[in-house]
This record gives sequence, structure tokens and C-alpha cells, in this order.
Amino acid sequence: MPTNSTFIIADNHDLTRAGMRSFILRAVNGGIIDDVYSKKELSGKMTERKTGIVVLDYTTFDFRGIEDFLVLHKRFPEFSWVLCSGELSENFIRRAGVEENIGIVFKESTAGDIIHALESAAHGSRHLCREAAAVISSTPGHHVIEDKLTPTEIEILKMIARGLSVKEIAAERVSSVHTVTTHKKNIFRKLGVNNVYEATKYALRAGLLEMMEYYI
Repeated sequence: MPTNSTFIIADNHDLTRAGMRSFILRAVNGGIIDDVYSKKELSGKMTERKTGIVVLDYTTFDFRGIEDFLVLHKRFPEFSWVLCSGELSENFIRRAGVEENIGIVFKESTAGDIIHALESAAHGSRHLCREAAAVISSTPGHHVIEDKLTPTEIEILKMIARGLSVKEIAAERVSSVHTVTTHKKNIFRKLGVNNVYEATKYALRAGLLEMMEYYI
């Protein structure tokens, strides 16, 4: 087992950060463990350390989107990554999953799965949990949703998922409340969902918006 690995935990939840520290200590025999709480701190610590493993909860950090994350990833090619979040969009998993030094697990993954991802990163490889691997190997959700919804309905679904009300959507699209309400009913019927929460989860799984957009 490696004894000189440097880990940077980038997670803003105290409980999961403490749990990840425990997993790291089980995965490797020593090493350095740093905590950071923002993208700026993470960039600074990576500049300081030069090489190591970043354990990141993307959904709690101040990235503007996947492109912002990938820019940081490309700036520091000597680092390996273990992404561990509650949920990531299908689009994000597909984009990040093509990078050989990015492993992906979820916070609901088993302890063994998370430890295996940490061990793999410490040995210079990467581990994808079964759920992430299934997303990467499956047909992209965009194509599925495009078969069900019109372009207008997709745009309205995105706005619903961002938390906009029917009235707000109508104002932004310069349309009537009645028209937007009709679109909303059609979207729910076509997707087989019953409420805004289910529609939002569908949009996230299909990669129509990033988790950070959802939280904003």
C-alpha cells in the first residue's frame, strides 16, 4: 500500500469530510490529508502540492459548470481525482468519465467501493462505480428525451428544473401563462411524471442541466 500519497479533500459537508478522511486512512498507510473549502483554495493547494489525489464533492463546490471543472482538471495533469457526490448529471458523468485519471463513486456507494476508488487513485489508476460505468456505456439521455419532447418543451423543462414558476417562465419567454401551463402538462404526460420534483430529477438524469444549476 502507498505510504506517501497526498490527498486533498474538497467537500463542504463536515460529516462526509470526516468519513472520507477515515476511508483514506483505511485505503493507504500514511500520507498527507488536506482539507479545502472552495475552488480557489483547491487551486492554491494543488499549486503547492504539485501532485496528489483530489477527493471532490462537485455538487458542494463553487464550480460554474463542468467546463469550469475541466479547466482546473487540465491545469493540473499530475493529479488524480476521485469524484464522490450525492448525485451527478448524466452529462457530467459522460464528460468526466472519458478522463483516465478521474474515478467516480457516489456517497451512497458501499464503503468497499469508495475505498477501492481511493486505492486505485493512489496506485495511478481509476475506479468507476457500477452506476457511473453504466451511464458511460449507455445511450445518452439527450437522445432519449429529444424523442419525447419538442425543442420548446425541452427549454421549458430546463426552466422548470431551475425552479422557475409558470408565471416566471411565461415572462421570460414572452408567452402567456396559459400556453406555458399547457406545455407543462404535456411535458409531465410525455415523461410520465407527476410533479415538479420528478420532472427535475428527470432533467438531471438526462443531463439537461448541471447539479450546480439546480442548486442555484
